[in-house]
Amino acid sequence: MGKNASSHTHSTPSLTGRVRGGSFYFPFFLARRYLFSRKSHHTINIISGISLCGVALATAALVVTLSVFNGFRDMVASFFTAFDPELKVTLSEGKTIAADDPSLVALRAYDGIEVYTEVLEDQALIVGNERQWVITIKGVEDNFQEQADLDAILYGDGEFVLHADVLEYGVMGIRLAAQLGLGTSYEGGLPIYAPRRGERVNLSNPMQSFMQDELYSPGVVFAVNQNHYDANYIITSIAFARRLFDQQGMVSAVELRLKPGISVSRAQSDIRALLGDRFLVENRYEQQADTFRIMQVEKFIAYLFLTFILLVASFNIIGSLSMLMIDKRADVQTLRSLGANDQQISRIFLLEGWLISGFGALLGIAVGLLLCWLQMQYGFVKLGESEGSFVVDAYPVSVNATDLLLTFATVLVVSLLAVWLPVRRMTRHLLSEN
Repeated sequence: MGKNASSHTHSTPSLTGRVRGGSFYFPFFLARRYLFSRKSHHTINIISGISLCGVALATAALVVTLSVFNGFRDMVASFFTAFDPELKVTLSEGKTIAADDPSLVALRAYDGIEVYTEVLEDQALIVGNERQWVITIKGVEDNFQEQADLDAILYGDGEFVLHADVLEYGVMGIRLAAQLGLGTSYEGGLPIYAPRRGERVNLSNPMQSFMQDELYSPGVVFAVNQNHYDANYIITSIAFARRLFDQQGMVSAVELRLKPGISVSRAQSDIRALLGDRFLVENRYEQQADTFRIMQVEKFIAYLFLTFILLVASFNIIGSLSMLMIDKRADVQTLRSLGANDQQISRIFLLEGWLISGFGALLGIAVGLLLCWLQMQYGFVKLGESEGSFVVDAYPVSVNATDLLLTFATVLVVSLLAVWLPVRRMTRHLLSEN
């Protein structure tokens, strides 16, 4: 009896000091003990487990969904890299500029450029097999083969060539060829029409208001799996484009390939400083800003919907905490007797809810990463029933560390917002009873 009394006498001041001195550690210590200890009512353990699993499932859904959007984004970006330049320089206002403009002369002298390609791009009308189509003529220099990864996008028995002797060749997109009823090669020249600059259409003889020329097939077409290019573009020589559009000595853009080891972002910053506000200097993602902006908006909307589901799942924690408060009513009275204030007691149950959310988030991230790995390795979730129906057979997945951090932070913030006010009210009610 004396031994027990002595033990009680020594432990009480130590616990009392910890209660009074620890503004965060003591509530966290008890919250952790409550989470892992067995409750007097087994139902509380079950409800706590269900709450944790609900948060984990919502978190895993966030990880998987955001990773799928990243996968589609990376897939689209891989298609663009075969056709779009590393950096593209265009005018901020206007369509064309002289190729020997002092600013472009200074740009050509920039040390980090390996390939400098002049481009003249505009719309024209093509006629073939009694069909006509408004297309985009992209006139490029001969070094365009060094600019783009053509081996990855060309199909056919011929080869990429822009001109030979007096003939001008045009490499068209694969869908444009199909729309015109042509294959990878065609016989004879295809008529190309473009409006004459500064002239009004002659209604009595409209054809006099158009420049006309012909393009021949080199026996290949290109395919980058993007309808914007495949169904609308023809690549030809810049000499042909200048003659067709009556733009001698002019360019609409300059495409740049950088030397190996040169940072794209650094070169972009340097060239912007060199050229000033008169020009736009865009990387591959900025060249396709509309496409990536749409994908980003879709990803954000999916994130909002899943966050709302996570909020609903977090409300399950409130039920677990309310039953825990009832179960620990005697402990609350003891803590108050030892000197714990109302704020510390409220913080115990708030941290309890946060711990449930935190462990649920970690479990959900682990499950989400496992599902992403399985999809990347085995492609269980298909895009279609038959192979070859889409560009890829299974949903692409790309895990981003930033998304994982965002997911974890979202779970913690949402759970805190979900339980903070209810816990304060329930704690106040519990303390008033004691």
